[in-house]
Amino acid sequence: MAATNERVVFEKEGVFIHTAVANSDDTLLAGKVSLIDKGLEAYVDWKPTETETDFSPEYDPGYEPDWAVISPTHASIHQSQPVASGSRQSESVNFHAKKNRYAINFSLSELKSIRRSSPSLGWSYLLFVLKDGATLPALHFHEGGSKAMMKAMEKYVSITRSPHDNRLFMVTPNDTEALSRSFDELQLFGESSGDLVSNTNVKGKATRFLRAAGQTKKKFFRDPYTTTLGGFSKVTNFLRDTLIAPNGHPTQRPPDEMADLLSEELPGLDIQPTENEFDLITRASLGPRPDVERRQPVSPEQWKNHQDGEGRVTSIPLLLEAIFRGGIHASLRKEVWPFLLEYYKWDSTHKDRLELRKRKEDDYFRMKLQWKSITDDQESRFTELRDRRSLIEKDVNRTDRTHPFFEGEQNPSLTLLYDILMTYCMYNFDLGYVQGMSDLLSPILMVMENEVDAFWCLVGFMDRVHHNFETDQQGMKTQLIQLQTLVHFLDPQMYTYLESKESANMYFCFRWLLIQFKREFSFPDIMRLWEVHWTDYLCQNFHLLLCMAILDTEKSAMMDNYLGFNEILKHINDLSMHIDVEDILKKAEGIYIQIAECKDIPKPIRDILGIKSERDADNGTSTTESADSGGSARSADSSIEIVPDQEETTF
Repeated sequence: MAATNERVVFEKEGVFIHTAVANSDDTLLAGKVSLIDKGLEAYVDWKPTETETDFSPEYDPGYEPDWAVISPTHASIHQSQPVASGSRQSESVNFHAKKNRYAINFSLSELKSIRRSSPSLGWSYLLFVLKDGATLPALHFHEGGSKAMMKAMEKYVSITRSPHDNRLFMVTPNDTEALSRSFDELQLFGESSGDLVSNTNVKGKATRFLRAAGQTKKKFFRDPYTTTLGGFSKVTNFLRDTLIAPNGHPTQRPPDEMADLLSEELPGLDIQPTENEFDLITRASLGPRPDVERRQPVSPEQWKNHQDGEGRVTSIPLLLEAIFRGGIHASLRKEVWPFLLEYYKWDSTHKDRLELRKRKEDDYFRMKLQWKSITDDQESRFTELRDRRSLIEKDVNRTDRTHPFFEGEQNPSLTLLYDILMTYCMYNFDLGYVQGMSDLLSPILMVMENEVDAFWCLVGFMDRVHHNFETDQQGMKTQLIQLQTLVHFLDPQMYTYLESKESANMYFCFRWLLIQFKREFSFPDIMRLWEVHWTDYLCQNFHLLLCMAILDTEKSAMMDNYLGFNEILKHINDLSMHIDVEDILKKAEGIYIQIAECKDIPKPIRDILGIKSERDADNGTSTTESADSGGSARSADSSIEIVPDQEETTF
């Protein structure tokens, strides 16, 4: 008999568990599911209603049905066979195996997410995933009722559809105070979130608030240029920069709790394909990936041979190919980088460049004088400049301080770094300064060794990647969607795995894209990678193929070890300074050749990489609009098949 304080708020019979028997069809276990209010908490309870069901002797205890988690040690269902030592079992879930019968019972407070079947796939089912990682057997509603059950559960928890998977629903507690603490501990917003959450009309709707925050950030934040991007740039670096204090002790919430919040949504970065954006793509037959050889860097002699008597660069395509294949000798970077970053024109003479540099020098110091001449009294009424200055000061003091070029107090290189970034705010009033830009400048300043030249090279670099830093975040959203598309096309197995670990949104690649792999490589290696990428020789969005090359290299490490959301995030962070740049460049080029030699390349892939179809090649036209090489290409169709949900928006 139920306790007196228990109340059944929802009940449905005809709810089945589909078990699997080796070499046979599913075995159906009929049962009844209930939602029980026990006062302080609510529980989901499923009990079988059949007693005659038995398993064939051919039952294979090693067989894992569709709902089972990937690791065999994580199987959620326990039969009457002895449980192997070390097997993992959720403390919140009870499975009873008496006379081959099952029972499920768990608290809604332990629920992390719900996956609901597509309405076009027959019987609807609900698949529950708990916070401890346990995946429960799917409950199949043969007589309907799955939607009604989720409606009833909303009284106790917030259930919000994932922006990047129409069938996945994230579950969060109805606790605004806890949400406020999460925001404060994550420091996503830079100031206390308590008032923001309590003043919203959607009390307890964590992910809805996050979405609203992205749309109304000017109301909530003092600096619209650094709120969301500045906070989110910490996501893939949280284990070092956000969670670990200088003394080595965690200063904020444990990584697993942080990951729970990050896996749902982040403000302003709602990666959701627009209607009809996801078309079904029949995966083309990819041939073997060719081995690619790299060349030696372009030497001073080669560089000299590519200039005429007046200094004009000749045979530019051949030169760009040589740079792409081998990079540039370190002694030449100061001379060649201004061409790659469009500070100098390829057809300019020595005289032209001297005259241009004189004009650019005057322009630079004129803009520098603008912010230098602002008095303290003026700045007290200039909030935007004051906030940008404060952010630049903080970032300069922590940018590459272990490198000899920037180490030590009173280092003049730090002053140059600060002055250039402040002057860029005068050059680009709209963008100003966003966290991450100091990472892009530091190698350039080290190479150019001159304030003026470094500034104008930074301008050229930012012209390529400015979409990464704009407040609408369209550039970042586009690149993440394009990377999703490439992963799904090139390696469906890895994509399926990432999807099962709630990592198919590719958030863990955010830092790679935002600052162009700057923190993943040493200074010599990132210089080599950047100059290769700046040639735009092979294709557009080559940096996405670099991402694919790294993921392909790490695929076995992630999948063989069954890494989950938190572990993937940590693994990707731990790759920093441990990636072989030459191997990645070779693999990325090999991936491109593998795609290019494919007979029928899907249009979304051609659009992302700028590959012409045979018909377009014959007509001399491109298959896609020209994309910004920094990743600001228009959003391409994805190769992910999404079955439209015909039901209401909520569920």
